[in-house]
Amino acid sequence: MKKILFVCHGNICRSPMAEYIMKNLLAKSGRKDVLVESAAATEDAVGSPMDPRTTRVLEKNNVPYVQRHARKMTKDDYQNYDYLICMDEENFMDMNRITGGDPDRKEYKLMQFANKNSDVEDPWYTNDFDGLQSIARKNLAERY
Repeated sequence: MKKILFVCHGNICRSPMAEYIMKNLLAKSGRKDVLVESAAATEDAVGSPMDPRTTRVLEKNNVPYVQRHARKMTKDDYQNYDYLICMDEENFMDMNRITGGDPDRKEYKLMQFANKNSDVEDPWYTNDFDGLQSIARKNLAERY
């Protein structure tokens, strides 16, 4: 079984949205061989529920989810997951600091799967939750 961990700053917007979109895409394709979860690169929102704007966009796009609370990524996650996929350069640096390096080349930015080196902007600041959903759906669908 492959295991994917999506990572963003607080684990309340981008990474849970990517988690549930990916789970939905896998379920629709009948794939049961991939475990998908998400975590934060910082402690800023640990224990907080998903941002209501995230859940509204998931509901609007008929993406099933369960309410969850943010957790911070740990060093052990590096051993427990095959892919650690973050949203931007800052997340990438935080993720690499937490894991102590990436000797097995498991750490990626989401847009690398679309052959781009760009970041997925944080909708907490841009308020573009619909755009985030489109980016995640398009780039995850292309990969899986």
